[in-house]
Amino acid sequence: MDSKKLDLNLLVALEALLAESNVTRAAQRLNLSQPAMSAQLSRLRSTFGDRLFVPTSRGVLPTSLAAEVEKPLREALDQLRGIVSRARKFDPSNSEATFCIASSDYVQIAILLPFLLQVNEVAPATRIKTKALDLKSIGAEIERGEVDLAFFQPHDADAIGLRNCEVIEEHYVGIARKGTVPNGMLSLEQFVAARHIIVSPRTEGFRGPADDALSELGLSRRVVFAASSFMFLIEAVSLCDVIALAPARLARRYLDRLDLFEPPLAVPGFTISMAWHERSDTHPAQSWLREQLASFCREVPKT
Repeated sequence: MDSKKLDLNLLVALEALLAESNVTRAAQRLNLSQPAMSAQLSRLRSTFGDRLFVPTSRGVLPTSLAAEVEKPLREALDQLRGIVSRARKFDPSNSEATFCIASSDYVQIAILLPFLLQVNEVAPATRIKTKALDLKSIGAEIERGEVDLAFFQPHDADAIGLRNCEVIEEHYVGIARKGTVPNGMLSLEQFVAARHIIVSPRTEGFRGPADDALSELGLSRRVVFAASSFMFLIEAVSLCDVIALAPARLARRYLDRLDLFEPPLAVPGFTISMAWHERSDTHPAQSWLREQLASFCREVPKT
């Protein structure tokens, strides 16, 4: 390889091809046409003296040489991006930075929606994309730089090996269809006798934290629905005679459709962490975003 003729754009193209394993998706990632990306690949093959990628039914497969250079290439390009980013002071008022945040629907509605409306006032040119959290792929998505931040439980973030900090302490409140619990009180007997809906995002079944608490009292309840999202739960409770326990921050956003009540038994809440890759730890724009989000989460009332 003649390093004097090395084109940085070629290395960026190689990084995209290694991340996507597909010429079309790599082109889309870099806002290039497919013919332009194919031309980049041809130049890369000439530069490295290797095929780099071989066609498969699903895209392209990296050769041994391509697989060998993937990690050092990504690290080198990240260092270059960091140098450029640090050289430019981040100014949210005119920044055109783009971020991607992955989270559950609870975090998207209760936290991200009001946050995005607020941050749009101070960073009007900044673009933020939200996506559903998939625990099976989130580690790889953050490592590839497709996701900048993710919100999930601390032990999951630790297991993947991401930098993280706890930003949300949440507790549950009872919710019922508007007008059915107007005084905000429900006895334990009424609670047990009611029909319930729970959120079971990992399809654990028809049990939740309240069932464990009831079992300690020698009681049980009737769970008739197990939903995969909190938005399904909110809709179901607002439309029929079922009750549920929901995160307080989320439930308070629907006071026009729901009655809230204090659970008649102690049910433990939960903690949510904000997680990111260590390579973006000192990135000015991403540091600013994390600081803004952490501050916003602290300001959101918990009661």
